[in-house]
Amino acid sequence: MGTIKKGILGGVSGKVGTIVGVHWKSSYYIRAHAAKVSNPRTPKQQEQRGKFATVFGFLKTIKPFIRIGYKEFTEEKSAYNAAMSYMLKKVVINSEKEITIDFNRVLISTGSLMPVFEGTATASEGKIFFNWKDNSGMGNAEDTDITMVLAYNKDKGMAVYDTEAGSRQDEAAELMIPDEWQDDELIAYLSFRSADGSSVANSVRMTILS
Repeated sequence: MGTIKKGILGGVSGKVGTIVGVHWKSSYYIRAHAAKVSNPRTPKQQEQRGKFATVFGFLKTIKPFIRIGYKEFTEEKSAYNAAMSYMLKKVVINSEKEITIDFNRVLISTGSLMPVFEGTATASEGKIFFNWKDNSGMGNAEDTDITMVLAYNKDKGMAVYDTEAGSRQDEAAELMIPDEWQDDELIAYLSFRSADGSSVANSVRMTILS
């Protein structure tokens, strides 16, 4: 049992309710009493930790991209935390064998800017070539919107990207990929941000043709 020294506003010694008092060098300090977790390894907790680890492993490879891609959601939380929240809720698949990511539902950027609806990605000669139809003037799409492209290597858990690969009006961009990626399974994403950086488009998953 804890005691309160010198009245209600005095020093606290020991545990009093949810706080713990400590006397050290003629001064009193208080801290919150650590709550005990009755079973820190329940199946539900292990599942949640597995999901977090899976998403974290993916996001850490593209963190600089995420800072731009989730910029519209930084008023209440960081861009990284906003991306983590979305991925945990929408893209993680928990099967009986393993926890995986549904890359078709992944958004490496999301926001209010108009995306493109017609695009292709082709791998050739150590590059991925992106092509799309310029839809400037549709909604808030502008010809000066900046192109952002990314390729993720599922086999190696690595990514390459370019957040300034051109503009929407170019209708084309290219991204260099490492030579050792030639036989790996790759995933490509295309997105845009406004020239002033205030708005970002939802990224589009693109099937890579060869």
